[in-house]
Amino acid sequence: MAAPRATAVIAAAGSGERLGAGGPKALVPLAGRPLIEWALEAFEAAARVEQVIVAMPAGYEAQLPVLSVTGGASRSASVLAALVHVATELVVVHDAARPLVTPELIDATLASLAGDAEAAGAVAAAPLTDTVKEAGGRPPVVERTLDRERLWAVQTPQAFRTAALREALEGASPGELASATDDAALVEARGGRVLICPAAPENFKVTTKLDLRIAEALLAERAEG
Repeated sequence: MAAPRATAVIAAAGSGERLGAGGPKALVPLAGRPLIEWALEAFEAAARVEQVIVAMPAGYEAQLPVLSVTGGASRSASVLAALVHVATELVVVHDAARPLVTPELIDATLASLAGDAEAAGAVAAAPLTDTVKEAGGRPPVVERTLDRERLWAVQTPQAFRTAALREALEGASPGELASATDDAALVEARGGRVLICPAAPENFKVTTKLDLRIAEALLAERAEG
């Protein structure tokens, strides 16, 4: 039986304020191209993805050569706006701010989900290597040290059964949508089973100017390789 095809939703409505961009983060230059173009290239090369939809800030929807929608006030609200146009059984969500994603990771995340009929989602994630402590109060006081063997730094892409993601997003309150740091948390909160697809730490999120320099160096290494 052929593997289910998927639609990709790229969340790209964030501002570039912390990068001093003066415009959308997705359009910040990285290695001579707008940041989002690196992710678009990877998704267009992924074997399991048949369409890409991008959620952009209002007024920037026509900047890209793919279907673009107006993003919402939060990341999850942007994903919900794009989800209206998704007709495939599976959907894979990605942050435009992770330009080092590869077609192989996209396909592996979708394969993890497709291979488990009981799963509602699968997320790319890297195992934590630092010791992590939980603290509270002012100044913060350590309350406990967490077992890092069970901890993962979650990334995107995140693949979902479209019906499960739609139910989670449509059923969330405005406050839940605004505070969710990823869509998997909303699916988990409604009982969805979410798998981990191991990924490399290099698939990091560009947030600062230092991140941009690191991403540019890694892209240069790829080009040389």
